Amino acid sequence: MSIKLKFLGAAQNVTGSRYCVEVNGSSLLVDCGLYQERELRSRNWEPFVISPGNIAALLLTHAHVDHCGLIPKLVREGFQGKIYGTAATCDIAEIMLLDSAKLQEEDAEFKRRRHEREGRKGRYPEVPLYTIEDAQASLPLFSPVRYRQPVELPGGIRATFYDAGHVLGASMIMLSVNDEGKERTILFSGDVGRWNRPILRDPTLFDEADYIVVESTYGDRLHESPQDIGNHLAEVITETLKAGGNLVVPSFALERAQEILYHLNLLVTEGRIPRITVFLDSPMAINITNIFERHPELYDEEMTRLVRLNRSPFDLPGLKMVRTVDESVAINDVRESAIIIAGSGMCTGGRIKHHLVTNISRPESTILFVGYQAIGTLGREIVNGAKEVRILGQHYPVRAKVAQIHGFSAHADRDDLLRWLMALKKSPKHVFVTHGEPEVAKGFRTLITEKTGWSVSAPEYKTEAVLD
Repeated sequence: MSIKLKFLGAAQNVTGSRYCVEVNGSSLLVDCGLYQERELRSRNWEPFVISPGNIAALLLTHAHVDHCGLIPKLVREGFQGKIYGTAATCDIAEIMLLDSAKLQEEDAEFKRRRHEREGRKGRYPEVPLYTIEDAQASLPLFSPVRYRQPVELPGGIRATFYDAGHVLGASMIMLSVNDEGKERTILFSGDVGRWNRPILRDPTLFDEADYIVVESTYGDRLHESPQDIGNHLAEVITETLKAGGNLVVPSFALERAQEILYHLNLLVTEGRIPRITVFLDSPMAINITNIFERHPELYDEEMTRLVRLNRSPFDLPGLKMVRTVDESVAINDVRESAIIIAGSGMCTGGRIKHHLVTNISRPESTILFVGYQAIGTLGREIVNGAKEVRILGQHYPVRAKVAQIHGFSAHADRDDLLRWLMALKKSPKHVFVTHGEPEVAKGFRTLITEKTGWSVSAPEYKTEAVLD
């Protein structure tokens, strides 16, 4: 038996998740994500290493764009197989891909006009990476699967999806490869969630796997406790209200926006913050929130109890769902302090940029980051203390307060990842550490080796491993 595993993304970096498994002449992909780091975005435009027409199937761990955002390009260039993911992942991916395509088209047109005005050409082509039509063409290929129900694939491969506890519908994927009675298992962690987080169930634990591909996004740090999240959030809100400014929250539309609403609802219910106008300025986040309400079977016990008591966080007092551009622009005319939640979470696009333009130079306002900020993103520049930032082609001084709460992260931290790995009752043949910045991935690799004595590596981009 010869199994080849190629690391075509999220290899010593955090985005662009993409792995190719080749067995018995068949190729399949696990994830097909967009690169979001500024210095790596050129990879999105490169030809696929594997001809899309030769890929038998695509297995999707979840619907964040760094895991699914390159699917329309894959389909446009010849992929015709099925795209497997949970029902919630398929529902959310449709929203994410159509929104991403719209942003691709809008950004290309914005750049074209700006470069025409400035009489120059930019680093990237003034055409969209893919179009709305490309995204729509990929949707019929999605095929929903259920947790723990195996899917038979070409090449003697069986794929089983398990709850990752990361975002709604997110999965860990176990591949079982059979050849002449010999079986090998490869476990892809996807993005590992956290224990005792609101809304979703805890991550699945495993007894054994021959090979493991594990993420390491937060493999070098610990998150705040859930209690600290509420205290920190209440403190930031109180200080911002006292100063008379707005609280601007760059947020991922999937999971993060819904979890923020959960905590805000809890703080209001407990009387720890006053009722305040909250703008959810993201049609995508609004649509995803609707999907959350359609999948109560994925809730944990506490969330199920709240829904039964008619205390759903999605019915937060003062919450205003902002869909249209005109409604978004009108937020600037609101005189009293407000909380503005908008995408994208790393400030790489979307409506958040316009709210940053309005608020980032106001000393009374606060920019609150509640998610990971990859190297090379505008969000990373701001949290790193930049005195001036470039937004929509213009430079703005950073005078607003900048705050960050790590506890919101849907990613496992260092100890969570170790907990997940060390639940194994049998040592794996090898562990591949991915989805982390270079020093983080390498450091977590060393930590695993020290703790377990296992064979561990942190593969580089386009590395190929042969699994016996």
